[in-house]
Amino acid sequence: MDYARRIIDDELDDLFAQIAAIAIDGPKAVGKTTTAEQHVDGLLKLDAKSNREAIQADPELALRRVRPLLIDEWQKVPEVWDVVRRAVDEDSTGGQFLLVGSASPAPGATAHSGAGRIGRLRMRPMTLSERGVTDPMISVNDLLSGQRPELDGQCDLRLADYVEEIVRSGYPGMRALSARALRFQLNSYVRNAVDRDVPEMGLAVRKPEAMLAWLRAYAAATSSTSSYSNLLDSATPGQNDKPSRATSVAYRDALAQLWLLDPVPAWQPTGSPLARLAQVPKHHLADPALAVRLLGLSTDSLLEGHGTPLGPQAGSMLGRLFESLATLCLRVPAQAADATVGHLRTRNGDREIDLVVIRDDGKVLAIEIKLASTITDQDTKHLRWLTEQLGERVLDTIIVNTGTSAYRRRDGIGVVPLGLIAP
Repeated sequence: MDYARRIIDDELDDLFAQIAAIAIDGPKAVGKTTTAEQHVDGLLKLDAKSNREAIQADPELALRRVRPLLIDEWQKVPEVWDVVRRAVDEDSTGGQFLLVGSASPAPGATAHSGAGRIGRLRMRPMTLSERGVTDPMISVNDLLSGQRPELDGQCDLRLADYVEEIVRSGYPGMRALSARALRFQLNSYVRNAVDRDVPEMGLAVRKPEAMLAWLRAYAAATSSTSSYSNLLDSATPGQNDKPSRATSVAYRDALAQLWLLDPVPAWQPTGSPLARLAQVPKHHLADPALAVRLLGLSTDSLLEGHGTPLGPQAGSMLGRLFESLATLCLRVPAQAADATVGHLRTRNGDREIDLVVIRDDGKVLAIEIKLASTITDQDTKHLRWLTEQLGERVLDTIIVNTGTSAYRRRDGIGVVPLGLIAP
């Protein structure tokens, strides 16, 4: 089959020729290996027992392979990281090593972080533009330019289409499956993560069902800032012998090391008049389809309003999952534009900006996400407040919605259907 380019391919085209070694991080099945193979000549697969045993016996053998070299599932033999780091110390010529891993080794598994030698790129599931279900035309890079470009374009996607994409997943190998096979694969994906992947990382899970319950609570808290104590309470209702806080933190850390959790950090602007800002992350799983399966939902049940969300933010479970899909579709091109993504929420919750895309000079693109086809003045109040507070530090203000047309309101705030978002 022909390879369908991903947004991260443009990043690799731009960086790999100059950077000697790059690690591509992301959850299993996201397409890391297939993408990396497009940029290398040699391949070393450490999930193959014969390769793994040889490299474990002598990690320096990896350096005999043809370069550019892809080292797949490098975390299976963490010593390879240090071998690559030392090789880069000796020769920093660009385009030598790509390291792909579906888990981050525990602290101490490698002798050195690789800082200054091995770059890191996060790979996420496919955005709507990468899935080919829409014709995107509103560039995140243009929105970050500060020029407030004219917004125009029509989107064919409707609410039911967005719900279908939430359920269908952005894992490329699952896109062609039937509805039943997709449910089976996603259920198995989560179960295998708890039963096999977490123990392989060294965490003894005495009660796998307890970790699954915590993960379901996390799914119900999608797009919220619910505290981890609330997640634990939701996972163990009516139980007196709840897992300890340390156990809950261990669950979180293990799942994060598998790249299954992808929280949006709180934005803490420096040198600004903003005060009383919350510092907790907004919860997201790697793919909103995982949350759908954990909560036992479907396209029809979401459209019928089923699902009980957890956390301080208002809204339906469908609204939360639409925000999660939009967050995925915005984080990927933001990373390609060399920007970071956070969220803003005051401690008492009276002001909130769903996503803040931060340029390296500290200026921001502020984004609100609405499960609505039309936008009212009430929907713009937090964006107007932020502009009043930060002035020229705000590059642009955008509302992402489920409507059919992109346009600018009279107050300058842009309205963009999610399906039109492009790199």
